[in-house]
Amino acid sequence: MATETDLHELMQLCQEAKEFTEFGKKYVLLVGLKLPEGCTPNVVDALLCLDERDGYSTRLYFAQKVSSKNGVNWNAVNVTILQRNWFAYSWRVEASPRPIEILAQHLKAFR
Repeated sequence: MATETDLHELMQLCQEAKEFTEFGKKYVLLVGLKLPEGCTPNVVDALLCLDERDGYSTRLYFAQKVSSKNGVNWNAVNVTILQRNWFAYSWRVEASPRPIEILAQHLKAFR
């Protein structure tokens, strides 16, 4: 579960951060997430899954595919979570108790 402190840390990189649970999995909706330089779009809604899902310790989903100088393998397409379709790339990160650290590890794929 994300604490108020966790959500406040995440809001340094996005307009809004809200926690949700669906089918026993914890997610943080990141509205207007600012992506690293060189990404198109440079701001996008994202969904950070804090639990193991689909063989990954955590996942970062995007409202649309993102282009960057480093191509990523978009292996999850139109995954419905919270009544929206999401996209995710194949990228393994270490689980961490701090959501901001998990997010930072996921965003390294674009650098």
